[in-house]
Parts: sequence; structure tokens; C-alpha cells
Amino acid sequence: MNPLTTTFVARLRDRDESAWFELWDVFGPVIRNQLYRWGRGAVGQETVRDLTQETLAALSNSIERFDPERGVRFSTWLLSIAKHVLGDELDRRNALKRGAGRRAASLDEAFMGEWRGARADEIYEQNVFHAKVYASIKATEAVSDFVHFQIFRMRLFEGVTGKDVALRLGISEPQVSRHVKRVRESLRVELHSFIDTYSFTEEERIEPTSAGLVGDDALFDEAICEIWHRQMNLVLEDEQRTSKH
Repeated sequence: MNPLTTTFVARLRDRDESAWFELWDVFGPVIRNQLYRWGRGAVGQETVRDLTQETLAALSNSIERFDPERGVRFSTWLLSIAKHVLGDELDRRNALKRGAGRRAASLDEAFMGEWRGARADEIYEQNVFHAKVYASIKATEAVSDFVHFQIFRMRLFEGVTGKDVALRLGISEPQVSRHVKRVRESLRVELHSFIDTYSFTEEERIEPTSAGLVGDDALFDEAICEIWHRQMNLVLEDEQRTSKH
């Protein structure tokens, strides 16, 4: 593992609250989205909210057994735990319907592979990657000059032309381009950091390349814009569900 990944896992194992909050802030919406997909028609919004908390608790109790050297994605392992928690809940409901007791399932080494068919499909893996990119964009916003990032947002995410941005803000088009370039350079650094922190396999570490996030600025901007909108929609859907309760 690289130093960033090793440090992050160590923080989780040391019960660093900020690390756990960071983990769930990044991947929580993705896991909840997956639980909705799995449990469509069987579990409601409030149950999904409870299951996400149970998933985090189960992860906390089993983090010592996660061994990234075995080549398993952390996201796949997290998915297996979420599937276990959901399956446990559905087993409980079925047992109650039958009027029978139910032996509690246990977390074991099965989580280092695939459990109960908890296969990471293309949608899930894409959402996980997008969550990393989205987190890097938010981190870039936090460290950037407010006006500079808003210019970057208008140009990339809102599709406003450089000329119109310049007119709105009373600056020149070359200034707009310089501010966009400055934020883009900062974002490239943050993206590299987040990919390294949350990636445990070589396959994950090369995802930015296949997604067009390495090299040409035009391709980078196009890819970032598409990922931003996709992940923003997922996050907004998640917030809307949560706000109903």
C-alpha cells in the first residue's frame, strides 16, 4: 500500500472519529444507493438509514480483519458488509413472519471475498470512483479562493462561456482562464491524494487514466464535469430521501 492508504487504514483501526466521518461522508451516499437498489420494494427509507448505521458499526467491529494485501478493494469489502447487514435484516423479517427465532449472523473472513452474491457491479464501482472524485472536488473548493472556484464552477459545471463569466464579474477573459487553470491544477493534486487514500489495488489506482482525468486539460474538464453532475444527482437524491425523515 502507499503511505496515504496505510495511514487512512491505521486511523480507522485507531478509532479516529474524523477518519470514520470522512469515510461515511464520501461513501455513505453510494452505500445507501446500493441498499435501495437491492431492497427495492422490501425496505423503506427509514430502514435504509438504519442499515447504513449498522453497516458502519459492523465495519468498525471488523476493521482489524481487513487485509488490503490480499488484493481486495476496500469498496468491495464495504459492499459485502452492507449486503450482510441487509440480508440479516431480511432474514429477521422472514423469521418474524414465521414466528420463529433467528440465530444472529456473524462477520467473518467471508468478507474478504464475496458474500451472499455481494458482487460489485459496474454501477456500484462507478459510483465509488465518482465518490472519490467528488470528494476531491469538494476538497479543492475548500482550499481555493472563493471567487476562483466559482469561476471554475461556472465554466465547467454550469457551462457558462468565458466571455459571459468575464462580463458578469467585470474581469477579462484571460483572467477567467488563469483562475480556471489555477483551480484545475489544485484539483489534480487533490484528486491524486483522494485516489491514493481510498484505493487499495492497482486497478483502482489507474481508474483516473481510463476516465480521462490524466493528461489533456480539455478531456480532464469534460470528464470532471460529467462525474460532478452524476455524483451530484446521486447525492441530491440521497439528501432528499434523508430529509423526508
